[in-house]
Amino acid sequence: MRRATRGTRRLRLAALTARRMRRFAGVVIAAGSTVVFMSSAQAAQAPRATGASAIAGHPYRHGLVPMLSARDANPAATVRVCSSSCLRYRGGIAGVGVTTGKELVYLVFWGSQWGTEGTNSNGYATFTGDPNGVAPDVQAFLSGLGTGGELWSGVMTQYCQGAALGATACSTTRPHVAYPTGGAFAGVWEDSSAASPAASTAHQLAVEAESAATHFGHTTTASNRDAQYVIVSPTGTDPDNYQTQGFCAWHDYSGDASMDGGGAASGPLLAFTNLPYIPDAGANCGAGFVNPGNKLDGVTIVEGHEYAETITDQFPAGGWTANNGEENGDLCAWKRSGIGRAQNVTLTTGTFAVQGTWSNISGKTGACAISHTIVT
Repeated sequence: MRRATRGTRRLRLAALTARRMRRFAGVVIAAGSTVVFMSSAQAAQAPRATGASAIAGHPYRHGLVPMLSARDANPAATVRVCSSSCLRYRGGIAGVGVTTGKELVYLVFWGSQWGTEGTNSNGYATFTGDPNGVAPDVQAFLSGLGTGGELWSGVMTQYCQGAALGATACSTTRPHVAYPTGGAFAGVWEDSSAASPAASTAHQLAVEAESAATHFGHTTTASNRDAQYVIVSPTGTDPDNYQTQGFCAWHDYSGDASMDGGGAASGPLLAFTNLPYIPDAGANCGAGFVNPGNKLDGVTIVEGHEYAETITDQFPAGGWTANNGEENGDLCAWKRSGIGRAQNVTLTTGTFAVQGTWSNISGKTGACAISHTIVT
């Protein structure tokens, strides 16, 4: 009999390992240095990890939304057990954990590629270099938050500033994340002073956020306490190489020394989001995810994800995160079925696709939720 080749022996060993693993009828995941086995039922119900722990990336990519193709290519790495009251308070960075005042979301359309600015019938800024209408869509979405009694925003109000380190719940004496009464949208700026880089670095994005803060008159850390700057790159660009790195967006703060391309920015501490031109990625970043054929589904799903994470973890990771570093949006990203699945919400400004976010106080031990009563 001919002896098995080294390659054949490896295949046999792999097959034997697979048979042994199937005895557990579950999924194997890495949790720190511990291997955790979950039953098939647990795996089906477990939230999915979608941050840097699930897809190789840099530490500044907080709240990373993975492209669907990247997530589905490695399903075992995207399954996590979220234990009871999953999110915990991490003590704050520079005294900051969550936003507590009126949410101020500034949209920055970065680069001369956006073209000529105009205004539509609803009063939203439009740009000739925006073939899919991203700009008016995201303005309408943010303007509609906190209107018409919508309670998607209510989920985030359970989290607070200044809780005990490791706490999973907030007392009524702590300042909570505010409900965005009257809308979260605070302003729009087209920075057409130069072309947006073909592939901007994280540091360049942070510097652009600092420029936007100056433009809007927020020149101190204190004046940026409840603000966030969404840096929207134009179509055809690849900010932080999102296309090849397999993600749709992330958020961070300007003082993060780990950012590629130069580390922290030199201005006041502030929160910002890297939001690429989402329709360029098609279905990988949510086009048609809720409403078949709608290229803008991913815009509000992804921006809603980053917005919800910024107000609950403003300077990452000093706010509310799971033990593996994931945030409230990460734990519920791209959820297609069940409670807290991605779906439409109706605001006074229109109907928009959003995802659920993690709630420590929903269900018996926490769950993804699409709505919750306002907590104060």
